Amino acid sequence: MGAIVYKIGDATRPTVDGNKIIVHVCNDIGAWGRGFVLALSRRWPLPEMRYRAWHRTDEPPFALGRAQFVQVEPDTWVANVIAQHDVRPRDGSPPIRYLALGEGLRHVAEEARRLNASVHMPRIGCGLAGGAWEQVGPIVEGELAQTGIPVTVYDLPPGL
Repeated sequence: MGAIVYKIGDATRPTVDGNKIIVHVCNDIGAWGRGFVLALSRRWPLPEMRYRAWHRTDEPPFALGRAQFVQVEPDTWVANVIAQHDVRPRDGSPPIRYLALGEGLRHVAEEARRLNASVHMPRIGCGLAGGAWEQVGPIVEGELAQTGIPVTVYDLPPGL
């Protein structure tokens, strides 16, 4: 079984051949505009448009643990994974919802197998969502990497 590969670079620009899914964490209130989504929107406007439309229509249900796949290039999809409740900590708990992340990543795994795709991401759930990679990393590993799906996690170069 595979392990997560860590790279310095831009998660919106995977440099591998073949199909790719770029995964990020979204909130469950329809807000988009801070964090990694800014890089996504600069590169491709469609993931934001589809996320906002999904929130408005609730079709399929817009809820924690769900994932939406938006094709942005012939070989690249963005996975909007809803794993963050609201945008602020409540009662000392960060917005990340680890169970919802696991459920969302199971949807990503199904789609990655269907597309024969590799998966690429920043350290999801650890920025504005307030999660800890010590908890997120094992979820990513268990739901994706250990099932044979190639996973690359990107860290920005120091100073960016």
